Amino acid sequence: MASSVDSSTKPDDDVRQLYERYQSATTEEERHEIALEMGRLDAERHADIYAALETE
Repeated sequence: MASSVDSSTKPDDDVRQLYERYQSATTEEERHEIALEMGRLDAERHADIYAALETE
C-alpha cells in the first residue's frame, strides 16, 4: 500500500506545478498550452488507473 502512496507523489507534484504555471501565465496562448499539458497528464493518470483495474 505504501508504494501506491509514494507513486502518487510525482503526479501530484506535476499537477501542482502546472496549476501554479497556469495561475502565473500572462497570455491566453500560454494558458492554453498549459491546459493541454494538464489534459495529457490527466489522460495518462486515467490510463494508469484503468490498467491497474484490469490487472486486479
